[in-house]
Amino acid sequence: MRVRQNIDNPNIADTYNPKAGRITYLNNQKFPILNLIQMSAVKVNLYQNTLLSPFWNINAHSIVYVTQGRARVQVVNNNGKTVFNGELRRGQLLIVPQHHVVLKKAQQEGCSYIAFKTNPNSMVSQIAGKNSILRALPDDVVANAYRISRDEAKRLKHNRGDEHGVFTPSHAYRSNEDVSVVAESS
Repeated sequence: MRVRQNIDNPNIADTYNPKAGRITYLNNQKFPILNLIQMSAVKVNLYQNTLLSPFWNINAHSIVYVTQGRARVQVVNNNGKTVFNGELRRGQLLIVPQHHVVLKKAQQEGCSYIAFKTNPNSMVSQIAGKNSILRALPDDVVANAYRISRDEAKRLKHNRGDEHGVFTPSHAYRSNEDVSVVAESS
């Protein structure tokens, strides 16, 4: 059984956007020894000013450790209350409970971090982008849930085109305002 894996190797990235960054998942399917410790890991490299798709951990808690750069981070609980809204810098860590929505935006120098998850086969659900939960819902359901027109619902569902995981800076915020889960989940 292998006991070593280079999660920072760009050749094994699971999600790659040449203008935004990459995400590499290391779970028990790729690295069976993780079953013994009941954990998995995710390595994320975000280029400058790029945005990680807002998501929540379905079946794991997460410990995020920044290895390089800075990121603006917002964490919201399942009641919609912001529990963290700040900047993480190199050497800092943040614990994110299961079912809390997370939004991360790399700062000017970009950001790299590793997240350790408390499940050997952890799963996330994205709120925006090609693989988002909203895209899977019918237009009428989205329109009624948010009290918007069908056309607005369609735009909301498809506003990121085919991007998923990491979003290019052209879609990211153009000001220095705080990141907002509500604004980016659309």
